[in-house]
Amino acid sequence: MKLFQNLFDATRPAVTTGKLKGLYPLHNALETMFFVPNHNSHSGAHVRDAIDMKRTMITVIFALVPALLFGMFNAGYQHYKALGLLIQGDLLTQFFTLSNFMFGALKIVPMITVTYIAGLAIEIYFAYRNKHAVNEGFLVSGILIPLIMPIDIPLWMVAVSTAFAVLFGKEVFGGTGMNVLNPALTARAFAFFAYPTYMSGDKIWVNTTPEQGAQIVDGYSGATALGQLATSGQTNYSAWDAFWGFVPGSIGETSTFAILLGAGFLIYIGVGSWKIMLSTVLGGLTMGLIFNSAADSMEPGALQNYMSLPYYQHLMFGGFAFGAVFMATDPVSAAHTERGKWIYGFLVGLLSILIRVFNPAYPEGVMLAILLMNVFAPLIDHYVVQANISKRLKRLKLQQS
Repeated sequence: MKLFQNLFDATRPAVTTGKLKGLYPLHNALETMFFVPNHNSHSGAHVRDAIDMKRTMITVIFALVPALLFGMFNAGYQHYKALGLLIQGDLLTQFFTLSNFMFGALKIVPMITVTYIAGLAIEIYFAYRNKHAVNEGFLVSGILIPLIMPIDIPLWMVAVSTAFAVLFGKEVFGGTGMNVLNPALTARAFAFFAYPTYMSGDKIWVNTTPEQGAQIVDGYSGATALGQLATSGQTNYSAWDAFWGFVPGSIGETSTFAILLGAGFLIYIGVGSWKIMLSTVLGGLTMGLIFNSAADSMEPGALQNYMSLPYYQHLMFGGFAFGAVFMATDPVSAAHTERGKWIYGFLVGLLSILIRVFNPAYPEGVMLAILLMNVFAPLIDHYVVQANISKRLKRLKLQQS
């Protein structure tokens, strides 16, 4: 690392005071990818702390690693399962193979690369335009965006969705720390509404590109568990399949177990809000229980199928767990007050299941629920603060009287 430090030290004068001054944002972005920023406060009130934005972002990336690695194995597993090319043996032997991992990596790594190129190019441009250092906020978004996309979405769509999210989800509000909406979910929402055939249906979740000597298994469907439930009233996947992640779906959203590992790490480090995670789960369970109690009175159909799904299984199917852990807890777009976090998370969980059940054509209600609550998070915080002020004023009046 000493070699890189010497290189950055030698080139820093050229980009700070020399002819290459316009390249300072790029130089700073590269340097802070390797080393802790050495910027110090010189005036005003400031707090000394062992963690900064970059450490926070890297911590979230570490928490995403289990879901990312599992997604690579699952992409290959679903591919070879569709082609009937799985090796002989039990499920774990069939799943954790080098061929599965390499297939998934060759699909997912280019998506991550394209996301970072598209997003950071815009970030660096705005840093140069506004004459400030490149913010670290996109470090996490660059991983999150591919993890919530289908495996077969074209790379150019990933790039366009990323560019839209950075431009209209962040920069128009002032950049990192100022955005109202979660950038990763903004990218997914744009892709869903702009390219619906590549974001919904049975064919997008599993790569079925034929290989030599292979053919698609007769009657094979790449539909997710929720998709099967909407069309046939039953699913081929058990709750345990969904918990461990041996199901089709977005790259990083299939394994509840891998997501829980990331959640535990975030809570232990103190980066993720356990209040938002827990309240989101409670909101989802509450709405699931309400629908279970009303399912018997409904006519048969997609609506009744979803209402009959055991309330706890809503937490394992689809992107609910991923959204609760990595999306709803976004420190910028979520609620900030302690009581507001409980309200915000509970409504995210409640609305996620509500949208999922009443709109079977789009069972991933967690995305719309989080984006909707992102908009209302400042309002929730406002009323929590106002309620606290009113309470203190009443207490003051009682003491004065």
